[in-house]
This record gives sequence, C-alpha cells and structure tokens, in this order.
Amino acid sequence: MDSKRLIIFIVLSMGILLLWQEYFAPKPAPQQVAQTQTASQPDAPASHTASAQPADAAKLTAGQRIRVSTDVIKAEIDTVGGDLRQLDLLKHDSATDAKKPFELLTDKNGRVYVAQTGLVAASNPALPTHKTVYTAEQSSYTLNGDSLQVKLTAPAANGVQVVKTYTFKKGSYDIGVRFDIHNGGSTPLAPTAYYRLLRDGQAPEGEGRFAHTFTGPAVYTSDNKFQKVSFDDLAKGKGDYAKNATDGWVGMLQHYFMTAWVLKPLDAASVCKDDKSCHFELKDSNGLYSAAATVDLKTINPGQTASITVPLYAGPEDYSVLTKVADGLEYSKDYGWVHIFASPLFWLLTKLHGLVQNWGWAIVLLTLTVKAIFYPLTAASYRSMAKMKALAPRLERMKEQYGDDRMKFQQAVMEMYKSEKVNPLGGCLPMLIQIPVFIGLYWALLASVELRQAPWILWYTDLARPDPYYVLPVIMAATMFLQTFLNPPPTDPMQAKMMKIMPVAFSAMFFFFPAGLVLYYAVNNILSIAQQWYINKSIENSKKVALQS
Repeated sequence: MDSKRLIIFIVLSMGILLLWQEYFAPKPAPQQVAQTQTASQPDAPASHTASAQPADAAKLTAGQRIRVSTDVIKAEIDTVGGDLRQLDLLKHDSATDAKKPFELLTDKNGRVYVAQTGLVAASNPALPTHKTVYTAEQSSYTLNGDSLQVKLTAPAANGVQVVKTYTFKKGSYDIGVRFDIHNGGSTPLAPTAYYRLLRDGQAPEGEGRFAHTFTGPAVYTSDNKFQKVSFDDLAKGKGDYAKNATDGWVGMLQHYFMTAWVLKPLDAASVCKDDKSCHFELKDSNGLYSAAATVDLKTINPGQTASITVPLYAGPEDYSVLTKVADGLEYSKDYGWVHIFASPLFWLLTKLHGLVQNWGWAIVLLTLTVKAIFYPLTAASYRSMAKMKALAPRLERMKEQYGDDRMKFQQAVMEMYKSEKVNPLGGCLPMLIQIPVFIGLYWALLASVELRQAPWILWYTDLARPDPYYVLPVIMAATMFLQTFLNPPPTDPMQAKMMKIMPVAFSAMFFFFPAGLVLYYAVNNILSIAQQWYINKSIENSKKVALQS
C-alpha cells in the first residue's frame, strides 16, 4: 500500500466514522416524559442503615417556587421536597437562542433534570424526603453581598425538627446544602441523608452535529478514580462503578456542563465518617435516571442537634473552576481513550491562553507548538513524498512501457525505488504516529467550555459555535485541495480523481464544527503546506545542482 492509499484510507475512515456517529450510531432514546407535574417520581435511594422507605408513589408535583438570583445564576427551589428545580447560568447563553441564559436544571417543557435531597431513618419514617412540603421565609431572594442563605423548614416529625438551608455565593456555581436536625423526641435517631440528581435521557440542548459527547452519570473516588455509566447500561441494569466511598463525588455530565454532589470539598473534610457510611447509587427508575449519594450520620440522641453540609456543583466544566472545588472534578472533561494525549494538550492550551489572554490566538500558538514538536517527523514524511513526486514522470513512462503487465510494472517500480533509495512507505509511519495526537487535540478543543462565547477576531465571538460565514471551513477546504498538488499523484486514475474530490467532501463536515476546532485544522494545513512546499523546492534545487555538477 503506497502513502496515497494510506492517506485515502485514513481520511475516508474518519469521514465514515463521523457520518456513522451522526446518522446511524445509537443515541440515548428520548424518554416519554409527560408534563413535569405528572412525571413519575422514584422513591428515595436505599438507606444502608434504615429499612423504612417512603412507600407512596408520589408524583413530581409542583408547590410554591422560591426564586433566587445571584450574579451568575438564577434558581428556582420548589417547596415540595425543597428540590432545586430550575437553574439558569447567566454567564452562558443558550445554544439555541443567544439572548437567553443556558438552562442547566429544569422541570419544564417536558424535561426533568432536578437536584433532590432528603432524610430517612428506621426509627422515624416521617423524616422529610423529596416529597415533603417545606415552608419558606420568603418567595424571592437576591444576592447583594458575598453570600445568601435560603432556609426551608420541614414539618416536625415525631419531635424531630429539620431545617434545610441553601447557601449561594457570589461568582460561584458551588451551592451549599445543609441539613440541621434537632432531635426533640424521646429516642435516639440514626438518620441517613441522601443527595440525588434526577434527569431524563433526552439529549442536552445544543448537542452538536458530528460531535456527540457523553451524557450520563459518573462517580469519582480517590480509590477507584473516575467512572462513568451510560443511560443504556443503567436501563439494562449494567455498569460498574464504586458503590462505597470515603470521599469523591457523584454527578451528571453533558457537553460543557455538569452537576455533582461533592462528599469531600477541596478545602474541607469528608462527610463520610468511615468506609461504610457513604454510598453511591446509579439507576434507571420509571424512565428517569438518578445519580445519588447517601451518607449515614452519627446517632443523634434526644435533645441534641446535628448538621451535615454537602455542596452541589452545578455549572460549566471549566478546568480552572473545577480544580478549586474538589479532587477529580476535572475528569468531567471526558476525553475517552485519548485522555493521555488530550489532557496535556489542554493543559498547554491553558498556559498559552494565560500568555495571550485570547483563546483564538492560544489555539494558533498551540498549533505552532505541536507543529514544531513534530517537525522532524513531518519533515521526513514530506521528504519521502517529495522524492515520490519527483519520480512521478518516470512512473508514468514505465506504466506506458509495460502496459497491462502489472507484475513486470511492479517489479520495475520496486527496482527504481531501490536504486533511488526511496521508501514508498516512508511518509506513512510519521503520519500514523501523529494521528492519536491529532485526535487528542480534537477532543481537547471539543470538550473545552472555555471556548464557549470566547471571542477571537472580527465576527468570531464564540469559538464553540460554527463559523457564521463559513470562512474558516472554506480556507480549510482550499488548503486541503492545494495539498493534493504538492503530493505525488496516484498512478491509478480513479485514485487521482478521489484525491481531488475528497478535500471538498471531507471539508463539508467542518462547516458544522466549532470554529475553534476548524481554526486549529486550518492553521495546521497552512503550516503543512509551507513546510511541504519548502521541502519540495529544496529537493528540486538539490537535483538541479547534482545535474549541473
């Protein structure tokens, strides 16, 4: 197989893979959720110390809404369960309407994605769950200082009084959720607190063409590290993940954004008192998927009060933010099997951004850096191609000379390669070595919420959206087409035609790619053309000098 056939094979394989992923690959089936007010609501996660469970099949009903506004979010808390039912991210616009904020949590328009909490105990089945109706001090709150507290009071349960408090902080997507439990009864109380994210299986807003990223639950512990489970696996009762934990988090991931209950914040101790007190549970229940953590509290004697705070992170997968919230939260930027390549490349991208303070120019500098690192490999590949191109006229004459005698033609070609010291596969190996890195760069840029609403120059105000005027995709198509003239032409006429058509066909997909991704590939192609042109000219000049001497 010569280098041109290898190139055709690689490019067509990537094209087929992307087309399959877009049009044929199985996608999470949208759940047939009726209006939120009538969606079936699963019971609380199983308590590992209490046998009592909420037995009624209550619905996800709507009570009074408490509205909360900060500088970065708008939230709605329902008095039923004290659930966080609506969360809009004010610093991120909607993928479908740039004039609206991004809607992360919601129970409207047939969607379900909410955060729920509750308490269960064998000795007191009347403790407040996500079905209990709380009372609130007021119906709306606005953050004016550095923090804001929203207190919800549950009805007394056999002498036990519970207050749930949300704490919102300025400039933060980290929401504190605290239970204050006062045991005014006559018997000891050993409650279990649960923290759950409940959502449907519909694709998130703005799921890109040719860019289907993971949507679903994930857990992280210091012992078992990052583990994710697809909705399909949950529906089938499959999926391996850590069930017991002493730290870590459980969350729901989607492209650019995530939610997570954090058992051990970066600057605080774990809420787990031992290796048997915290548990994770992922499941499919009545067409809704849940990711939950349960925490067994110490026994609260009569007259005593206990408190537990578990933060909820609900916001963008911004590396600089995630690394300040909890260990392992940065793994939500899921690069799959190319993590070993994508992670250091993204780290380098952030460092370059720190120098130029512009994500577009950081991508250009990243492209230059990667190109410089791979210069020896690409130079060897281009020298091999340049030598093959110089031999193209002789190949054509040999083809005419031997006609239909393919065996003699191939023998003569191999003799020519041997005498000219040319390896027809010499340009292939360097290219193959670079492929994992290029794929890693693809995923590093694709998963970067930092590029969302990030300007570059002119009309490029959001590098995570496609180029509105298709200038970069056209430049990329033109550079791919130009490269075909710098490479040795295939001896097969059909291959020659394919090499002319393929750049246009393949580049069509990039019309739907984020502008930041296309910027990388366009700059890379321009640099490749310059390098290949220079090497071709150098070889031509050296041959001329050799003929003259």
